[in-house]
Amino acid sequence: MTLREVAKRANVSIATVSRTINREPSVSPSLARRVRRVIEEIGYYPNTHARALVSGHSRIFGLMISETMNAFFPEISRIFENLGFEHNFEIFLSSVARDPRQNEIAVRRMIERQIEGVAILSFEEEHSLIEVFRRRRVPIVVLDIESPGPLLKTVCIDYKHGIRQAVQHLAAMGHTRIALITGPTHLRTAVARKIAVQECMEEIGREIPPQLLVEGGHTLETGMKALFLLAASTDPPSAVLCSHDITAMGVMRGAFELGLDIPRDLSLVGCDDIHMAQFTTPPLTTVQISQAEIANIAFQALLDSLKDQSNGSSRGVCAIQAHLVLRHTTAPAPGRLKRGRFGPARGQSIRH
Repeated sequence: MTLREVAKRANVSIATVSRTINREPSVSPSLARRVRRVIEEIGYYPNTHARALVSGHSRIFGLMISETMNAFFPEISRIFENLGFEHNFEIFLSSVARDPRQNEIAVRRMIERQIEGVAILSFEEEHSLIEVFRRRRVPIVVLDIESPGPLLKTVCIDYKHGIRQAVQHLAAMGHTRIALITGPTHLRTAVARKIAVQECMEEIGREIPPQLLVEGGHTLETGMKALFLLAASTDPPSAVLCSHDITAMGVMRGAFELGLDIPRDLSLVGCDDIHMAQFTTPPLTTVQISQAEIANIAFQALLDSLKDQSNGSSRGVCAIQAHLVLRHTTAPAPGRLKRGRFGPARGQSIRH
């Protein structure tokens, strides 16, 4: 079926069919309904590549996120795709890979599809990706990257706001031995969260002792191992802050192995508020970073960037705040925990 056949069956001109498909307001509602009815009846699909060549607009946005195994990003991609449907944009989705060659192929495919903008929403280092798109004058939206470059819009996250709430919440419940399980040091966001925790502890006149500061990897396994290390401390913590909810879930599994009750024996706070956090047992208290807000701001920034280019504007910054979500993994501090309560995990010995 062709555009000509649609026009013939709807008894309108080819130009009217084209304007209807492109949702131009110059077509009367009655004609537009007639054309769309014929399109549905015969199953006509427009050639989007041909339309892009003629109009100069592909109506395609690119979205690059951290590897899909990271539980924080599926919700962002889902909302972003829904916004694409709502605004008649196609979404070209790709993950930011550790392999530079794979990233190069993903970028090339996006540019070949003539994307009109790209949101790079990940916690990896993306400067090389940004530079490629910038040279092509593709509008870019990024997550938590400071840059004065043209065509760059940044969604900044105020981690400290929510982390301060978490630290003050634990302190108010009498916790003085608070541990921190960080994320991997190569992630700038993990470093930012660690610094925010340390600064917020200083604000209340406390600090995290070196033996209660453990590097994790934002995985279940590293969360378990970190708790076992903390358990071996001569003066173990009564509360643990985690740089990621998945790490916190690993701590919960480790606590089960050690026979510890959360929150009676150990209070626990995660970070991100991924979808699974509300379904753990007990439901996880966490610092919420709204995936919905990130997706909405990023998509709107791309829409705005298309207007900005014609107006000569180049850059903007959008800020969102993290917030503490109280559930059931925190409680008043118990008496100083005896080391015996942190005995070796069942079926596993702890190495000192």
